Amino acid sequence: MGEAKGGRSAQLKHTGLRPGWTTGACATAAATAAYTALLSGDFPDPVTITLPKGQTPAFALAIEELAEGRATAGVVKDAGDDPDVTHGALVRATARRLPPGSGVVFKAGPGVGTVTLPGLPLDVGEPAVNPVPRQMIRDHIARVAAEHRGSGDVEITVSVDHGEEIARSTWNPRLGILGGLSILGTTGIVVPYSCSAWIDSIRRGVDVARAAGHTHVAGCTGSTSEKTVVSEYGLPEIALLDMGDFAGAVLKYVRRHPVDRLTVCGGFAKLSKLAAGHLDLHSARSQVDKPFLAALARRGGADEALAAEVEVANTGLAALQLCQARGVPLGDLVAVAARDEALSVLRGAPVAVDVICIDRAGTVVGRSSVR
Repeated sequence: MGEAKGGRSAQLKHTGLRPGWTTGACATAAATAAYTALLSGDFPDPVTITLPKGQTPAFALAIEELAEGRATAGVVKDAGDDPDVTHGALVRATARRLPPGSGVVFKAGPGVGTVTLPGLPLDVGEPAVNPVPRQMIRDHIARVAAEHRGSGDVEITVSVDHGEEIARSTWNPRLGILGGLSILGTTGIVVPYSCSAWIDSIRRGVDVARAAGHTHVAGCTGSTSEKTVVSEYGLPEIALLDMGDFAGAVLKYVRRHPVDRLTVCGGFAKLSKLAAGHLDLHSARSQVDKPFLAALARRGGADEALAAEVEVANTGLAALQLCQARGVPLGDLVAVAARDEALSVLRGAPVAVDVICIDRAGTVVGRSSVR
């Protein structure tokens, strides 16, 4: 008899919720269609792309415009059953020929923001098209170029209809992303989070792992942290819990249904919220506490000047970078504080805990010992 199915895909299936596509996947599909039309004169409709984990969804085109030296395609975002503010938005990509040697150049069109403050994974002045969607687009441009004997030298302008208005419902303005939305996504797939359904799926994930005899499980905030845990500990999929923002749900259920060891792994900013005592890590319900980070930095040897910089940093990542540059181990301090908060929620349950903090690229930037 085969092992029960666990991990992220089983959790999603258990919820009964329909997944959707990220703005990054939609932009990739639109850019692929636009560049294909620029080289061949024809728009592929539907256009099929390959996501980072190998899925090959097809997207119907809502917009097709071909002119001398440029082509535009548009895809309507389907966020599935997730209450995503960008659900139904029209994501456009315009491909324009560039001189040989230019490579792929990204531009922000109407409704896509521009980075104006440090602390994000993009340089100030860059269009807010995040690193993974950029790489997805580059990869697909290269494939189209090879198929149609193109040079791959192209300007891709991404835009989102009404994106500036939609962005007012996000944290972009506070983060210094001005003029519109960010083009996001690390897997291309929007995992829908109904609180009750997802918390129930977390509980099922713990039950399945325990029933299969696994004594070490990991609560991960997303796919990048899952990869980190697998790399660090070689855990099988069945031992991976996609906790998303629901750290409290994992800790409270493991308190009642213990395993020998729990690893919590996630982005530095999210886990700084757990360190500060928040059990729901969603941006709508908890924020990075910069004064708390400043206090931790002082504990790690930061002088008052550095602590003051941390307290007014644009993002958690910016605070981390400030401390890294001065040799203050803020990542480790956050990991230890998050571990201790987790242990307090476990209330003496026989569960050993360690915490790993990563950056957006999956690099470990802080860790605690097991306790």
